Amino acid sequence: MAATGNEAETLLADIKEEEEEEAEEMEREMESGEEEAMGVENSEDEEDDDTSEDERENEAEIQRLEEQLSINAFDYNCHVDLIKLLRQEGKLYRLRKARQKMSELFPLTEEIWLDWLKDEIGLTESDEAERGKIYELFQKAVKDYICPDIWLEYAQYSIGGMGSAGGIDQVRSIFERALTAVGLHMTKGAALWEAFREFEIAILSTLQPPPGHVLNPEQQEQLNMQLERIHTLFRRQLAIPLMDMESTYTEYSDWTDEGVPETVTRQYKRALQQLETRRPYEETLLVSEPPKLAEYQHYIEFEIKEGDPARVQIIFERALGENCLVPDLWAKYTTYLDRQLKIKDLVLSCHERAVRNCPWTMGLWKSYLLALERHHADHLIISDVFEKALNAGFIQATDYLEIWQSYLDYLRRRVDFSKEGSRELEELRAAFTRALDYLKQDVEERFTESGDLTCTIMQLWAKIEALHCKNMQKARELWDSIMTKGNAKYANMWLEYYNLERSYGDAAHCRKALHRAVQCTSDYPEHVCEVLLTFERVEGSLEDWDAAVQKTESRLNRAAEKEALQVQQEEDRAEQRRKNKAEKKVQKKTQKTNKPGDKRKAENLGEEETGKREHKRQRGEEDASEEQMETESGLFGRRAPPQHKAEPSAAQKNPQAVLEVKNTMDKMGDERSDSNSVFVSNLAFNLEDPEGKIKSTFGSCGTVVQVRPVFSVKGAFRGYCYVQFQDELAAREALKLDRQEVDGRPMFVSPCIDKSKNPDFKVFKYNTSMEKHKIFISGLPFSCTTQKLGELCKEHGTVKAVRLVTNRSGKPKGLAYVEFENEAQASQAVLKMDRTKLENHTLSVAISNPPARKTEFTPTLGGTIPRQSQGIRGKGRTQVSLLPRSLHRQNTPQAKIENGTAAKRQDGISDGVQADNTGMKPLSNEDFAKMLLKK
Repeated sequence: MAATGNEAETLLADIKEEEEEEAEEMEREMESGEEEAMGVENSEDEEDDDTSEDERENEAEIQRLEEQLSINAFDYNCHVDLIKLLRQEGKLYRLRKARQKMSELFPLTEEIWLDWLKDEIGLTESDEAERGKIYELFQKAVKDYICPDIWLEYAQYSIGGMGSAGGIDQVRSIFERALTAVGLHMTKGAALWEAFREFEIAILSTLQPPPGHVLNPEQQEQLNMQLERIHTLFRRQLAIPLMDMESTYTEYSDWTDEGVPETVTRQYKRALQQLETRRPYEETLLVSEPPKLAEYQHYIEFEIKEGDPARVQIIFERALGENCLVPDLWAKYTTYLDRQLKIKDLVLSCHERAVRNCPWTMGLWKSYLLALERHHADHLIISDVFEKALNAGFIQATDYLEIWQSYLDYLRRRVDFSKEGSRELEELRAAFTRALDYLKQDVEERFTESGDLTCTIMQLWAKIEALHCKNMQKARELWDSIMTKGNAKYANMWLEYYNLERSYGDAAHCRKALHRAVQCTSDYPEHVCEVLLTFERVEGSLEDWDAAVQKTESRLNRAAEKEALQVQQEEDRAEQRRKNKAEKKVQKKTQKTNKPGDKRKAENLGEEETGKREHKRQRGEEDASEEQMETESGLFGRRAPPQHKAEPSAAQKNPQAVLEVKNTMDKMGDERSDSNSVFVSNLAFNLEDPEGKIKSTFGSCGTVVQVRPVFSVKGAFRGYCYVQFQDELAAREALKLDRQEVDGRPMFVSPCIDKSKNPDFKVFKYNTSMEKHKIFISGLPFSCTTQKLGELCKEHGTVKAVRLVTNRSGKPKGLAYVEFENEAQASQAVLKMDRTKLENHTLSVAISNPPARKTEFTPTLGGTIPRQSQGIRGKGRTQVSLLPRSLHRQNTPQAKIENGTAAKRQDGISDGVQADNTGMKPLSNEDFAKMLLKK
């Protein structure tokens, strides 16, 4: 037994000696940095004479990065650059501090952790206290990501400390934890199994008896136990599908004297089959370029269908190792853990890592709060996580509204409303008050709007006070505040308040609310009038009915008069425009004649031309109506007139051809079927041979019977046409080509619908949701090209598409959309590029957020009523104005620059309005002429 113990000590001594030699070699390599690590750095002023120019530049860059981090501590790339530069310069003391600061804010990648661990191991002495610090560092490292290399380094380092407390048992414990974490890793897991097995074989060698020596029963028992450990490791590994597992089976066959058991062979063959089903996914990952997100997603879907939670977890971890800044991947992983595994430590750990990697994503914080509540976490912990969420720096104001709603929901669920004046209830009310103040002050200061335009928080508070606390007085106070914030003109808000009073209040307050609604509502007064009359039929007396009838009649009469006045004003303006146009034509013809006797003839000709055009307008054969032209606007919602004169088209050169085309269209008009046709718009005005171009574009969809491009009176192509196919199936295929580019412009393809029969049909579907993976850039110089902008944006992530906004004539507007691979890169680009300069132009960069264009339908007591969506952009553009957009006057200052709207120009002129120190002043006729003729 003594001899066996001596051999074990000899083995441990050899291992320890190897570790010490490696540490000494590391110390020699980093000798210049040890003095700094001991806190005896020489002052920079004294070293200036001996420091090279490169070192001085690096020091200046280090100071710049440290200053930048003092301003914005959440700049991930700045942390990485600082650590890299400090390690390069050998400033180990400052390097350690930089790594610690970064690890407090973000999880560190495998590369950063391995560099840190190797540096610290090289500087650590062999005493127990110093090794304890390294163990703590390893514990932090393995929590950030599931990294096989870190676990392997951890296990190997623990072998060198076997002489301390714990010894062999501690090493085995670390190996077992490593196998649990990454033992299923198909490409790197085998290395851990082999390291564990080699460690046990080394222990076995110390227990083998020397030649001619017979072991006593105790020694034989230890030897048998060690042999069983190695057999068990072989069996466990062969039951798992791992790359190159055939060599492990061969090694086991050679090692064992008794042969491979039949049960082990069956498990091995089953694992081999599992390996073959996964091999295509592994080979795809092997040849793909990082970050391999799509390939990992396909692999994840496969494992989820297979249904092995452990394998699903390991493939998620592998994907996140290369895509740690993709919020959707974290959301999918945490959702899987929440619904399938439901293991508290595993679930909460994953949620914590998710918000540390993507702190700007509100959805991950919201899921984290729900998971904490689901697993009965302490209230202080949940409150602390919520406070961290508020400081995470969300992208939009509505994110703060949602996170507050989630926290308020949690606080409401804690309250026992049967106990009046409980501590939890007071905490809930205090949280509501704080939420309102936070949205009004902090959020509004950052985003220029609170994110709660419809007062959702107040409505929720009022419902809780009315339903649970039976405190209608407080609920009414809250609704009074809601109405004073600009919501009194909306019928749906009044009906929401009325429904609350109807459920928890009394008839007197219901009547009062409806009377105020009739008086204040401006969008749908007829609906609230109907609700008031219905209420009085059920609840009111004769006097109440008479008062309601009188009030509703008066209100509806005012509404009808206002509507009639608006219609009359529109008709008067249209008539005036027609007269002015006719007068201008007469004046032009009069100036050309130069003969007094021809004046009367020109006037008669002008009147005749006006009559013809009026007749054409009534027949519907002239150009598209104003409503149609509104829907046929440009790519980003604005229709810009051509600013340069294109080459005359074939139709311009041959007006007779235009007449023949129109005659053909008149004959074909009754024959065509809307179901077999599509409407194509947003084409370039200077498109050469539009008929042939469009016909070739749609040739793959089916047989094209006819292409009918629309021309102006002078023969200029108007940018849209009708395409008729032989059958309805071809027309459906054509709709799939919507937004396909034709000569650099995306064409809009929509069904042909008779608007007179279907007035509510919406031709185009606009994307109104926030596109978090895209950025919107304004203020670009007109000389900026797609290639130049793409190179500029590549510094912040992978650019998938760059789109410069132009008008119909192809001239740039100084606007662009850039699509990144994920929202993390887009967010980084916003932080880095906003307010930067390009060719002396200050860029404004924001997340793409197209304007809302849809109509909302609000459920009410009497049904649903439509309400035009409004937000920080004001009214939707479906309210057609007959005044040209270039002549619109901006009465209110812009609070926010949005997609498709240009920023205020530095020269003080924007959209036809010139600004001075005193306010806004309309342009003169000379200014308008210069603006319209500007090339």
